[in-house]
Amino acid sequence: MSEEQAERRFNIHADPETMAGVYANFANVSHSDYEFSITFARVDHEVEEGEVPGVVVSRINMSPRFMRELIDALQDNYARWQTRQGIRDLPEYGGPED
Repeated sequence: MSEEQAERRFNIHADPETMAGVYANFANVSHSDYEFSITFARVDHEVEEGEVPGVVVSRINMSPRFMRELIDALQDNYARWQTRQGIRDLPEYGGPED
């Protein structure tokens, strides 16, 4: 295997505050000719009338190629999560009963 074909390994570090993450219950996706943007926010869905208050917790801008890779990774992880949830719902699993 040549050096160009060798698997690359990432060594990414984050401070504890970043690793803790932020909570978001709303996302907006937009794009231009050159990039995609995902804006994550925490909104108060309990407001029944008028504007829904919220605060942006993070905004990520990315290239179209990275967006495609992110979509693939999300689909893969969601499919594996669905499979695991389906197994837990089987009576043979012995999980908590309703």
